[in-house]
Order: sequence, then C-alpha cells, then structure tokens
Amino acid sequence: MAELQMLEAAEQADQQQQQHRDVVRGSARLPPLGPVAAAAVAAVAAAAGGRPPPKGSSTSEPDPRWVRLNVGGTYFVSTRQTLCREPKSFLFRLCQDHPDLDSDKDSTGAYLIDRDPTYFGPVLNYLRHGKLIMDKNLAEEGVLEEAEFYNIASLVRLVKERIRDNENRTSQGPVKHVYRVLQCQEEELTQMVSTMSDGWKFEQLISIGSSYNYGNEDQAEFLCVVSRELNNAANGVVMEPSQKAKILQERGSRM
Repeated sequence: MAELQMLEAAEQADQQQQQHRDVVRGSARLPPLGPVAAAAVAAVAAAAGGRPPPKGSSTSEPDPRWVRLNVGGTYFVSTRQTLCREPKSFLFRLCQDHPDLDSDKDSTGAYLIDRDPTYFGPVLNYLRHGKLIMDKNLAEEGVLEEAEFYNIASLVRLVKERIRDNENRTSQGPVKHVYRVLQCQEEELTQMVSTMSDGWKFEQLISIGSSYNYGNEDQAEFLCVVSRELNNAANGVVMEPSQKAKILQERGSRM
C-alpha cells in the first residue's frame, strides 16, 4: 500500500514538473511543488541514483600518520613515529593528545608552538636521523635551549658535549709542537722511523755525510727531525722548537 502511494505521488510530481516546464516556456510561473511531491521526488532520485558523491563534494580526513606543526609561524610536517622517538619529550605528549598538555591548533589544524623555528629545524632533524647537523651561523646555545624546552635528553647531552669541546679548544690557543733531532746511520734509519710512537711523527731527514769506512763502503749518517703536538699549555708550560732543530731544518732545506 505504501509503495502504491509513493508511485502515485511520483506520477503526480512528474505531471506537475511537465506543466511547470510547459508554462515556463510561455513566460508564466507555477507555485512550488507540495511537500509530498517534493519528498517523493527526492526518494525516487535517491533510489534510482545510488551513486557516490562527486569528487570534492566532501572533505577527507587527514592522514593520522602525519602531524602538522606551526612553530613560530613556520610550518613543519613530520610523521608521528619521528616525533615520538623520545618518549618523555614534549612532542611525544603532543602526538598522544596528553590531557595535561594544553595545545591549541590554528585554522589548518596545525599544532601551535610559540618557539623559534630557526632552531627547531636541527631538533627535528635530530629526531629523524639521530645526528646534530647545524648551519655555521647557528649557535649551539640556541639549539640547547630548544632541546631543553622539548625535553629531548639525548640531544641535550650531545649539545653540551659539543659546547664543552669548543670551549676547551678555544682555551688551549694555537697548537704547539715539540721537536727532537736524532742522529743515526743509514742502516738504522728504517728501524728508527718505523718504531716512533707516542704521537711522534717524521718531519725531515738531513744527510751529514760519511763518518767512517766499513770495508770498501762509506757509512752515511743522518739527522732525523721528529715532532709531536704539545698539549700542556693549560699548565703554563710552552716548549718551542730548539734553536739547534731550527738550524738543522734550515740546513736540510738547502741541501
């Protein structure tokens, strides 16, 4: 019975629409369809269609694997896996929608973070590949501030070590060297050079001629100049190359 009523209503709606088109051609206007006819037309269209909505008619949900961040007005996009690499970090709690973390979003759905985007780049890259890579115009202290804010403990330790190494390198000043001059015969030369240790390295070899005859052959003698870095400037002891070593080097360069 209900289906019969629906069909009758649909036929009535078709008749009214046809009359409406005929009269419109004559520049006349008809009143709008009644509620029953309008409902019938909608039901028939829905039953006959069954087609998916056209593309662009509905907004799709964003991919949950990716997170969009608005750091000081600059947008960053990264995966949840990257941001959750440090379980105790601010970014980990952000991705978990932690109830104790009050985080706002902008009109695009990006998390709003009021920090310097310039120094956030090295922090994000560290989470991606585990290495601290910085531009030359960035200061380690700036990266340290961001690492402490985001509570990334491993990065905090790494930046502090780099800062400490830079301070030690600056306090030591220019590298100093200590020199030694060793006299040896030709047959001893190879063994002496191969057994050098404790940071000593070969600098120069100076021939000083023959000292004596052994059988029918002259035995040549040499002066071997070696050096190593002197790393005790902190104790106030600075050893310069001896005057004898300088003279021998100059003599050797002229030979």
